[in-house]
Amino acid sequence: MHGFGPHLSPTRLTTSLLETYLAAPEGDPLPQARRKLSWMAEPRASRPLMPGYGIVGRDGGSGLLPWSWAEEQLQSSHNFWLATRWPDGRPHVMPVWAVWHDDALWFSSSKQSRKARNLAADPRCVLTTEDSQNPVVVEGSAELLTERRDLETLLAVENAKYGTDYGLDMFEPAENCAYQVRPTWVFGLRADEFTGSPTRWIFANAR
Repeated sequence: MHGFGPHLSPTRLTTSLLETYLAAPEGDPLPQARRKLSWMAEPRASRPLMPGYGIVGRDGGSGLLPWSWAEEQLQSSHNFWLATRWPDGRPHVMPVWAVWHDDALWFSSSKQSRKARNLAADPRCVLTTEDSQNPVVVEGSAELLTERRDLETLLAVENAKYGTDYGLDMFEPAENCAYQVRPTWVFGLRADEFTGSPTRWIFANAR
């Protein structure tokens, strides 16, 4: 279907940088290593402002949710809702398959679909998990993937998650688009702790 809290210490940062360069294939450009490095710290968590809902402070209720909880929801959600905008500003929402991998959501779409055309005009988007009792909402910008290794990665993780056997022809550029959304902002809550669990995560790349 197409469709930061703790910061790295200088020692860990140096080690991670070395590991990044050692792991990168020969010929990888420096910007890619830097981009990968920028995602090695967890996002900054805080309590969102929700007037009128009785939300308690960050230390009240069950406290802030750990980022690992959000990642569990992102990994286990079978379907996602993708929100984009029409060129005239109208909202557009459609269900898609997506995979949480390497700190990003990966998905694909027919090139002629409304959502793909919307993303071509404005890559800003929102993806949400399907469980309304434990929702996770991801805001970011969809990056169109064209490098073969990225397309092979998406193909592998999607086939593994959904039990499919698609080939690389699924991402034929003339017909289909593949995307990666790295979050700038994420929201989550547990319905069983509605007033004491809402958590917002802000990422280092947020503007």
